[in-house]
Amino acid sequence: MPEEFDITHGHFEDEHAGLAWRIMDAWRNMGRSTRRLIREDPAEGRLLFYVLMADIVVFLSWTLKTVIVPHPDAPIPLQISLWLVLMLMGRTAIMYVFAAVAGSALRILGGTGSWRDTRAGVFWGGFVAAPFSLLASLITVGLAASHGEASPTGSWYMIPLYWISLIPFIWFIAAGLAEAQRMRFAPIFLALSVLTVATLIGALAASSAGLI
Repeated sequence: MPEEFDITHGHFEDEHAGLAWRIMDAWRNMGRSTRRLIREDPAEGRLLFYVLMADIVVFLSWTLKTVIVPHPDAPIPLQISLWLVLMLMGRTAIMYVFAAVAGSALRILGGTGSWRDTRAGVFWGGFVAAPFSLLASLITVGLAASHGEASPTGSWYMIPLYWISLIPFIWFIAAGLAEAQRMRFAPIFLALSVLTVATLIGALAASSAGLI
């Protein structure tokens, strides 16, 4: 039987109720995991918790690469506290905006999910994908330690690892959106992949032109 909240609406299902179990369930079957979360009718505070925890993990990943494997454009460690605030505020706002835009677009294309369902799918997908970003950072740190700072190969491995770490992020968010909107996974994953590549290419072009 589900255990009702005493303070807010929604419920937890008893089976594999721990957060670690839920994350592993999502890695095995994101669609089923998202259905479970939506069925629990989570409160906004719970969804916000997932976003903020993902923000902290992504910030930790960035800190590892910046402090332990510095590069010329990296901010100095004294700026880390400012970046944490910006990460928590800016990335959280971006996730809300993305969920709103993606949900609206998918509903136009035939999706049937609610605004809450969409937030649940996007926020949960971002949360369960965050450990892969941390893993990529740990691998980067390990490679930096094995090559040494004076290695003639430089930090050639950082960009490929960054791109690889984006794949789980896109995958899990696409799966969350597909389940929330009751749509097929493949078209959403393909669309998000193309959009991500186009955005990164645009950012690189703008950076080369000195615009950002």
